[in-house]
Amino acid sequence: MPQSIPLEYYLALSGVIFCIGAIGVLTRRNAIMIFMCIELMLNAVNLTLVSFSSYLGDTAGQIFVFFVMTVAAAEAAVGLAIMLALFRTKQTVYVDDANLMRW
Repeated sequence: MPQSIPLEYYLALSGVIFCIGAIGVLTRRNAIMIFMCIELMLNAVNLTLVSFSSYLGDTAGQIFVFFVMTVAAAEAAVGLAIMLALFRTKQTVYVDDANLMRW
């Protein structure tokens, strides 16, 4: 008989992953690493949605995860294009050195 993993374990794992991503966004200076940490945070939210969807027996959470993954893929593509344009103009991907609003 298969054993079921409690919902709290999934939520704890999701919370840890989200905190790692949030700390990475706040402490990193490399823009590519910041985008990776944002993706990590989105995946933590996806894990939470799938966990609740499975726990409640409703597929709405899993459908919503599909849309979140679509938006995350678009965000990664746009973010990479912005980073390439930034690197071509400023020759750096560090957010401290690449402030375009400064005179």
